[in-house]
Amino acid sequence: MNNTLMLLGLLAGLALGLAASATGSPLLGTIAASTAPFGDLFMRGLQMVVIPLVVAIVFAGVARLGDTRALGRLGGWALGLIVGTTLPAVVLGMGSMGLALRLFGGSPGAMEAEVDAPELPGLIDFLVNLVPSNPFAAAADGRLLPLLVFAVLLGAAAGTLADEHRDRLVAGADAVTAAFVRLVEWVLVVAPIGIFGLVAPATARMGLDLLQSLALFVGTVIVALFLFMTIVYLPIVWALGRTGPGDFIRATLPSWTMGFTTTSSVATLPVLLRDAPRLGIGRSVSNLVVPLAVSLNRAGSGLFQGASVVYLAWLFGAEVPAGAWIGAAIACFFAAATVAPVPSASIMTLAPALSAVGAPLAGLGILLGVDRIPDMFRSGTNMVGHMMVALVTSARTGGGGVVEEGPPSTDPAADSAPPPFDAGRP
Repeated sequence: MNNTLMLLGLLAGLALGLAASATGSPLLGTIAASTAPFGDLFMRGLQMVVIPLVVAIVFAGVARLGDTRALGRLGGWALGLIVGTTLPAVVLGMGSMGLALRLFGGSPGAMEAEVDAPELPGLIDFLVNLVPSNPFAAAADGRLLPLLVFAVLLGAAAGTLADEHRDRLVAGADAVTAAFVRLVEWVLVVAPIGIFGLVAPATARMGLDLLQSLALFVGTVIVALFLFMTIVYLPIVWALGRTGPGDFIRATLPSWTMGFTTTSSVATLPVLLRDAPRLGIGRSVSNLVVPLAVSLNRAGSGLFQGASVVYLAWLFGAEVPAGAWIGAAIACFFAAATVAPVPSASIMTLAPALSAVGAPLAGLGILLGVDRIPDMFRSGTNMVGHMMVALVTSARTGGGGVVEEGPPSTDPAADSAPPPFDAGRP
C-alpha cells in the first residue's frame, strides 16, 4: 500500500471539496458529488472482507495462546501487564478525544445525513445480545460485535484442545487470514481513488470543518499517546520494574525509533531483543516475553481505536447510550490485542466497535487518508510497551538485575547483530 498515494487522494478530495464549498459553484459541487460512487465501491470492498478477516485473526490469536496456565509465572505476568495497560489505553483514548471534541470540536454530527444507524438497545439488552444465538445470522446481518465475542469464545475453547487439534485449527485460521490479507491488499490498491471519492463530497458539504476536525483528531491522538506513556508506562517501570524512567527511556529509544519509522512490531523484534539486556533483562525472559508482547501487546493501537470510535461517532452524529460505549471499549480491546497483519490494521479492525455505537463504516475511509502519522506514533508506543512488559516480568520473576550473557558489548558489530535464541532451537 502506497501511503503517499493515499495522502494524495485525501488532499485531492479535500481540495475539490473545499473549492466547491468556498466558491458555491454548481459545477464543482456536481463534480464532487459524482465522485461518491468511487468511495462507495471502495467501502464495499472493505466490508466484503472485514467480517471473515476479523473473525479469523481473533480466533487464531486467542487459540494460539493455548492453556495460559502452561505459560507459568512469566506468561502470567506478561499477560496481566498487557491486559492491565491496554484497557486503560482504550479508556484514555476515548476520554481524551471526547474532551478535545467538547472543547474544540464545534457542533457534532456534521455528516449526520449519511448515518444509517440502527436503533441501539439499552444496557441490559445490549449485554444479552453480545452472545449471538446464531453466529451465521449475525454475520449476515453485519452484527460484528457478537461475532467478535463468538470468535473469542471459540478460540479459547480451541486453545484447550490437544496440541495436534489446536495446531491444525490455528493453521487453518492462519491460512484463511493470509488469503483475506491478500484480498485486502488488492482492495487497498484502489484506496487513493476510494478515499478521494469519500472525502470530496463530504468536504463539499462540510467545508473547512472536516479538515479542522481531522487535524484535531490526529493532534489529540499524538498527545494522548505521549500522555499514556508518561502516566502509565513510566510509573509501572519505576514501581514494578525497579528502573528509573531516564534509564528506561534511553534504553528504549532505539526500539521506539525503529517502531516509529517502520510501523512494524515484527521488524522491530530484533532491536527489542538486542536492547533488552541493557535493562538487565535475562535472555531466558526476553526470548519468551518479547515475542509474546509483540504478538499481543497493542496498547497504542487500543488508544487510537478508542479515540477513533469517539471521533467517528461525533462526526456522524450517532446517539450512543452508555452500554454501547462499554461494548465499543471491549471491542477495541480485543481488536487491539489481535490486530491483523495488514497496513493500517488498527483502522481495518475498527468495524466491531463502530457497529457497537451505530457509526457507519464509511468513516474508516476518511481515517485511512491520515493514518500514516498516528500509525507511526502508536507503533512507537507499542514498542515501549513491549519493553515495559519484558522489564517488569523480568524484575518480578527474578529474571532481571543480572545480564546473563555479560554487559552489553562495546563492539558495534556485536550490537548490531540479533541475539542468539535458546540452544537447540531452529
